[in-house]
Amino acid sequence: MQKNHTEVWEKCLKNIRLNVNNQSFKTWFEPIRPVRLDDKVFTLLVPNKFFYEWLEEHYIGLLKSTIRQEVGEKVRLEYQILVNDGSANNQSQPNKPADTKETPDFTNSNEIKNPFVIPGIKKWSVDAKLNSNFTFGNYIEGDCNRLARSAGLAIAKKPGLTSFNPLVLYGDVGLGKTHLAHAIGNEVQLKFPAKVVLYVTSDSFTNQLIQSIRNGGVNDFVNFYQHIDLLIVDDIQFLANKNKTQEIFFHIFNQLHQGGKQIVLTSDRPPRDLDGMEERLISRFKWGLSADLQAPDLETRMAILEHKMIKEGVGIPQNVIEFICYNIKNNIRELEGVLILLMAQASLNRREIDVDLAREVIKNFVTEINKEITVENIQKLVADHLKIPVETLFGKTRKRSIVIARQLSMYLAKTMTDKSLKNIGEVFGGRDHSTVIYSIKTVQDLMETDTYFKETVLELEKKIKNSLRET
Repeated sequence: MQKNHTEVWEKCLKNIRLNVNNQSFKTWFEPIRPVRLDDKVFTLLVPNKFFYEWLEEHYIGLLKSTIRQEVGEKVRLEYQILVNDGSANNQSQPNKPADTKETPDFTNSNEIKNPFVIPGIKKWSVDAKLNSNFTFGNYIEGDCNRLARSAGLAIAKKPGLTSFNPLVLYGDVGLGKTHLAHAIGNEVQLKFPAKVVLYVTSDSFTNQLIQSIRNGGVNDFVNFYQHIDLLIVDDIQFLANKNKTQEIFFHIFNQLHQGGKQIVLTSDRPPRDLDGMEERLISRFKWGLSADLQAPDLETRMAILEHKMIKEGVGIPQNVIEFICYNIKNNIRELEGVLILLMAQASLNRREIDVDLAREVIKNFVTEINKEITVENIQKLVADHLKIPVETLFGKTRKRSIVIARQLSMYLAKTMTDKSLKNIGEVFGGRDHSTVIYSIKTVQDLMETDTYFKETVLELEKKIKNSLRET
C-alpha cells in the first residue's frame, strides 16, 4: 500500500525535532513541504538553492536516516527548488515544476515577473546578487564603523522588525558601505533561508525600470520588488534628478515598509544632503537609522591589512604594515590594493617585502609619501631638541625639566599619531591613560600662557614633519 507523503513527512518531522534544537528545526525543517512519494522516491520542496545546499551539507545524514526509517532502505530523496535560478537536486536530475497547491501564494509564477531573468522563463526566481566574500566575519570593527556594524547585525537577527528601517549607510568611497550591506544580506540568507533577499545598484534599478517602461511592464516591475523581504540598494544618490525612477521607488519603498520588509540603502552622503532627491523620499530615508562610516584609525587599518594577509596566506614585516597604514589613510580599497600590488611586485621581481618596496608601490596610490610617525620617533626628536637623554622620557625621574619634556612628548604623540592614550602611556614606561590625559592638558595650558613654550611646541611639530617627510 502506497504511503501518503504528507503523513510520512509529519512522522519524519517528529523524529527530526528530537535530534535538533528548536531554532534549527524552525529555520531548516518547518519550511520544507512534501511533494510526492512514489516508486521509492520521496520529493521535498525547499525555498531556494541556498536552503537545499545547507541541508545537503549539514543535515543530509539526519534526513536520509529519518526518511528510511519511515519508508524503507531503498528510498531515494529528491528536491524541488521553489525560488532559485538553478534546478539541480541531490540526484543531479532536473526539477519538475512545483505543485501549485504546494506553492505559497506570493511565489505564483503567473503573477510575478522577474526583471532579472530572460523573458520567457516561467519560473519565478531570485538571485540575491550578493558577494559571498562580504560577511560580518571579515568586516573589521573599529570606532569608525561600530554603530553601522552593530545596526547591521541587529537587522540580520530581526529583518524588518527593528527600528533601523530603513538603514542608510553613508560615507566616502572605499570605507566599506557595500561590504557591510552585502554582509547583512548574507547573514539574513543564512538565518532566514526562506526570505527573499536582493542587492541592486541604483543604476541597475533605473535601467530595469527604463526597460519595463519600454515593454509596458511597469506594474510587473513594481510587483516584483514588492515581494522582496530584504531590499539592498547601493549608491542611492544616483537616483538624483531621475523623477520617474524616484516616483516608482517611492511607491516600492512604501509598500515594503508597510509590509514589515527590511530596506538597506547606501549613499556617499547623509539623507539631508541628497540634492536632486524628492523631499518625500528624503523624509522616508530618515525614518530609520542613518549611520556614517568614517575613515579608520591607524589600529583599525592595521587590523584590516593583517586580516587580509591571513586570508591571502602571506606574511609582511610589522614595520612595512605600519608604513603602509600610515600613508594610506582614507580608503580601505586602496589599502587592499597596495597589499595586492606589493605581493605581485615581490613575486614578479623576486624582491624582499620591505619598506623600500612598499614606498615604490605606494607611489601608485598617493602623491606624497610620509615615513612612519611613531612615538619613538617623537621621543628621540624631543630629546635631541631639548638636549636630554631619550631614556629619561620613559624613566621615573621627577625632575621638572624632564617631566615637562615627557609631557610635551606625550602631547605630540597624541596630536601627530593615531595611537590611543593607552598605547602612548605604554611607550612612556607603562604609564596609564590618565597620566597621558593630564600631560596633554598641561601642555595645552602652558601653550596658552607661555609664548616661548608655545613657540617650542610649534618648532618641534615642524621639525617632526620635516624629518618624516620624504625628500
